Amino acid sequence: MILTLLTLLFIFIYMLESLAIIAQSGFTVVVLGREWVQFKRLSPVEMILISLGICRFFLQWSSVLYNFFFYFNPNYILQTIAIIWEFANILTYWVTSLLAVFYCIKVSCITHPVFLWLKWRFLRLVPWLLLGSLVITCMAIIPSAVRFHIHIELSTMEHAPRNSTLKEKLEMFEQRFLKAHKVLMLTIPFLLFLISTVLLMASLLQHWEQMHQHNTSQCSTSQKAHATVLRSLTIFFVFFTAYFVTIIMSLMDFKPKIRTWFWAWESAIYAIVSIHSTSLMLSSPTLKKLLKTKYWGLEAAQGTGHKETPG
Repeated sequence: MILTLLTLLFIFIYMLESLAIIAQSGFTVVVLGREWVQFKRLSPVEMILISLGICRFFLQWSSVLYNFFFYFNPNYILQTIAIIWEFANILTYWVTSLLAVFYCIKVSCITHPVFLWLKWRFLRLVPWLLLGSLVITCMAIIPSAVRFHIHIELSTMEHAPRNSTLKEKLEMFEQRFLKAHKVLMLTIPFLLFLISTVLLMASLLQHWEQMHQHNTSQCSTSQKAHATVLRSLTIFFVFFTAYFVTIIMSLMDFKPKIRTWFWAWESAIYAIVSIHSTSLMLSSPTLKKLLKTKYWGLEAAQGTGHKETPG
């Protein structure tokens, strides 16, 4: 009975996290989409954020469907949902790495000629880079479609004494090649994210130390701004790295084998995703401004309500 209550608790936590991620992603897409409709343009960072919001929206819905099917009623529809989840997950990694590269090129103080050339060209290339990320993801998902066909073939050969050698080869292909392929497809964009974030943090720290030597009121304001950016980058870095580690552990079958802890593991993963989504949402001036406006409007309405209440 205790285990059942514990499982229900983790399911409840997981659903709250999923709803939060879906709401955050939907909010990002709606606000930035409305911005695009009104002004017929989006800044490069807003293009990346709206793409990331779409990815996260489909990623979370496919995660919810997959996990509930897997836990309560496993069947072949899982393979289709798993492919959707894998596609959205790989694309999320590439778009997140693109966001890290964007901030690195735009914000960092590196003065190398190649870097300056990239800074000038990169902003114009963002739509094409997003399209390139989509093409790479489509190519990366092909082995998963092959895996889906392999599962069908294995199910037809399950009770057949013949073709056992072919069955073993198919299983070996799935276990060895596909795992390595999945890890590689996530590791490449993660390394791109890692290098960009470390370069940006090192550049900001160097600039912060230079300002610290000139202790003026203007430098003090700039130091506070740099400290805020560094804190945001640290949160961004830690939680995306934690998400990468948990996904790799899942792919390598290091996750808990006991069914009771299945939802605890999923809750831990998507708690990281939820915090990461929040930090990304707050990185957009448009989204941040709208959230502040809504928050202050709500506070003003509550304050007016309290004043009108007779004492």
